[in-house]
Amino acid sequence: MNIVGRITKNAEINTLKGDKKVVNFSVVINESYKNKQGERVEQATYYNCSYWISPKVASILTKGTLVELTGRVSSNAWIGKDGEIKSGLNFHTSNIKLHGGGQKTDTVVTNDPKQKKAIVTEGENDDDLPF
Repeated sequence: MNIVGRITKNAEINTLKGDKKVVNFSVVINESYKNKQGERVEQATYYNCSYWISPKVASILTKGTLVELTGRVSSNAWIGKDGEIKSGLNFHTSNIKLHGGGQKTDTVVTNDPKQKKAIVTEGENDDDLPF
């Protein structure tokens, strides 16, 4: 399956047991259509993405970048602390194609989940994207 969307925040590299690394990021797909009443309806679909092939790609997966992803979709559901049913869409990415720039970053790999994984470097790719 292919999806095209914008990255919602800078990618993070997580290190698992056995020093296996995964790049985690999320994308949003914005769609609009007219309903039966002729009104324009906007819809955003979010995917939590993982990329297992190489952690080096994290430095270019920055907020606002337009990407085309190939992979497979899965979903999960759980009951939140408030007792409400929650759900999410996951995308196990096997191929990434860049279509537009986001922010330039320097990536920092860490095992501490409280530390930031990517540091934004001010520079030539600054823009005023609303997300």
